[in-house]
Amino acid sequence: EVQLVESGGGLVQPGGSLRLSCAASGFTFGNVDMSWVRQAPGKGPEWVAFVNSDSGRRYYAQFVKGRFTISRDNAKNTLYLQMNNLEPEDTAVYYCATNYGDLNKGDYWGQGTHLTVSS
Repeated sequence: EVQLVESGGGLVQPGGSLRLSCAASGFTFGNVDMSWVRQAPGKGPEWVAFVNSDSGRRYYAQFVKGRFTISRDNAKNTLYLQMNNLEPEDTAVYYCATNYGDLNKGDYWGQGTHLTVSS
C-alpha cells in the first residue's frame, strides 16, 4: 500500500522559514518522480514543485521560485520542501504526491500538513 506521510507544518511569521518532510513507503521511492502540491483555504489545489527520481531535474511554480527548494533522500525514502521567506499567501495544506500529483492519472497524495504564515 502506498503511503505518504507529511510532517513539519505549523505557524510561522512572515519572512520565516520551515522545512516540510514526506516519508514514503509501499513503493520503490527511488524510482518515482515526486511533487509538492498545496491547497489554500477556499481555493483549489496548485502544484508547487517537482523533483525527478534522481534529483537531476527540479521545477518550481513561479510563485515559489527562489524561495522554496525541493529535495529528496532516496536512502531515507523521504521528500523535503525547504521554504524560506514565507508569505501569508503561502498559508495552505501542503501535500506530497507522486509524479505531478495528477489524481486523474492515478498519482498518490499524502494526508497533508498545515502551514499558517501569520504575525
